[in-house]
Amino acid sequence: MPRYMVERTFPDGLHVPTDGEGAAALLNVVEINAGSGVTWVHSYVTPDKKKTFCVYDGPNPEAIREVATRNSVPVDEITEVRVLDPYFYH
Repeated sequence: MPRYMVERTFPDGLHVPTDGEGAAALLNVVEINAGSGVTWVHSYVTPDKKKTFCVYDGPNPEAIREVATRNSVPVDEITEVRVLDPYFYH
């Protein structure tokens, strides 16, 4: 399955509570994604919480955009990526 890097901008910052409410919100995202064959692998967040770089597995960019809309999160750019492992050459 293709892997994608999804860049997002949150002008007011991304604030996910570190409690049960936040856990439930993230689980809801995972469940919505699964309905379209999309898997959220992990994300990187800038220190100011205004940008995220999220790694997803999914069938195509359209599926990634669809779940983003259903999850009410922005999408700036979707780029198909592959792993480059620096230790592969040793």
